[in-house]
Amino acid sequence: MQLIVISGLAGSGKSIALTVLEDSGYYCVDNLPANLLREVTLYFKKSDYLHVAVSIDARSRKTLPLFPQQLADLKQQEIDIRLLFLEAKTDTLVKRFSETRRRHPLSDDHLTLLECIQLEREKLAEVKDLAHCIDTSDLSANSFRTWVRDFINLDRSRLTLLFQSFGFKHGIPLDADIVFDVRCLPNPNYEEQLKSLTGVDDAVIEYLSGHVDVNRMFEDIRRFIDDWLPCFIRDNRNYLTVAIGCTGGRHRSVYFAVRLAEYFTKKNQVLVRHRELNF
Repeated sequence: MQLIVISGLAGSGKSIALTVLEDSGYYCVDNLPANLLREVTLYFKKSDYLHVAVSIDARSRKTLPLFPQQLADLKQQEIDIRLLFLEAKTDTLVKRFSETRRRHPLSDDHLTLLECIQLEREKLAEVKDLAHCIDTSDLSANSFRTWVRDFINLDRSRLTLLFQSFGFKHGIPLDADIVFDVRCLPNPNYEEQLKSLTGVDDAVIEYLSGHVDVNRMFEDIRRFIDDWLPCFIRDNRNYLTVAIGCTGGRHRSVYFAVRLAEYFTKKNQVLVRHRELNF
């Protein structure tokens, strides 16, 4: 049996994720109290359900402290458990609540929206530490759906390396475990014939590959990941997100993410994402 637990901040996309899972054949339960996770999961297992997804978030804040133990108990039951935590920047969440005109689940007569979001982050901190995180701040709905589909198709027995390109001017991804800055390298954006292209286009690849510093930087990053990846594996990590940033997130960082993915995919489970390109 495979169980996917979706958690995260209100407004970060949990409903979209559950819809994707339901369309993929999962039996979905929304807003499950944390103290019922073990009981409900074992019921589904006895009833021969193979794919189940549940959403647990701050709405069940009274029972959230029980979540880690519930999870530990289930891991002894031969169940493939995957945790996905969705988050977004505070200003993005505020904008989404403003657009939908919905109340925050933790709102009352005394807390502002910003205070509710901060309280929610605090309540879910322990859950987040156990999960694979996705920052949905700058993802289109279609890109996010693709990310969720990729997540459910991963081999849980192997660590997954996610290489993500981004632009510093749009902020560092919240879900990054390691961040590399390649802004010191030659910028194709200043070349008129390359400006409208991206790091996946042949002309940009040829331009960057021809610079000694670019190749030196690639070798340094590759060597760092190669050297330290065994330590992350020994730490029982299932996911490692390596973010590579340049100024706009369209040329240098994209080139590095693709090149690193091509190298590591020979012996690791690899995903590559380009945040500013929305794919």
